[in-house]
Amino acid sequence: MSAEFDQFSGDYERLVTDPVRTRFGGGNSDFFHQRKIELLLGFLKRKRLQPSGMAWLDVGCGQGELLKLGSGHFLRRCGCDPSEGMLASADSGIEVRSQPVATNLPYDSAAFDLVTAVCVYHHVLPQDRVALTEEIRRVLKPGGTFVMIEHNPLNPVTKLVVSRVPLDRDAQLLSARAARAICSAAGLHPFSTEYFLYFPKSLYQKVGRVETVLRGFPLGGQYASYALR
Repeated sequence: MSAEFDQFSGDYERLVTDPVRTRFGGGNSDFFHQRKIELLLGFLKRKRLQPSGMAWLDVGCGQGELLKLGSGHFLRRCGCDPSEGMLASADSGIEVRSQPVATNLPYDSAAFDLVTAVCVYHHVLPQDRVALTEEIRRVLKPGGTFVMIEHNPLNPVTKLVVSRVPLDRDAQLLSARAARAICSAAGLHPFSTEYFLYFPKSLYQKVGRVETVLRGFPLGGQYASYALR
């Protein structure tokens, strides 16, 4: 996770485009962002948590696409990213801050009810992952939730797409088990893992409910690992 993304910020959508990824997502990245906000809101609903009273930080928020979809749901939406170029494209209604050091978050301690890191950790050097997670623990309120969303290295299609996307040339994928171990080492308490992105957009629109049955099986294209402070 570095400011090298500045050089990609003006052409981000093209650079993440791959024929397999495009076919799966229905033409662009919107489907993938929509699936993630649905996943987050569904999780909060199951836990009987009200996002309207929650402060949410998205670490490595990029251009703020996911935060933008949270409009009208959350009390406060914030993001940080090492890339000034990516942040420049974020929606003006979202509070974003530059993150000059990958393992330091530019926010006060115990400021957030929910922290997410979406496809961030595979860009973080393995030796820095616990330090970043310790920072996430610091900015979480007691009882707050951290959600790490990552590519699933057990899914062959995911591995193929990652190997072909220029933005992921430095990617070091991590398993859900590794994600839980990182959270535990940082003092968080992992409690659940959910797999998703089993179906392309065209099929998901017809049989999407099946994913709720499959979320415990480690074959989805991505996973969400949940941990409590």
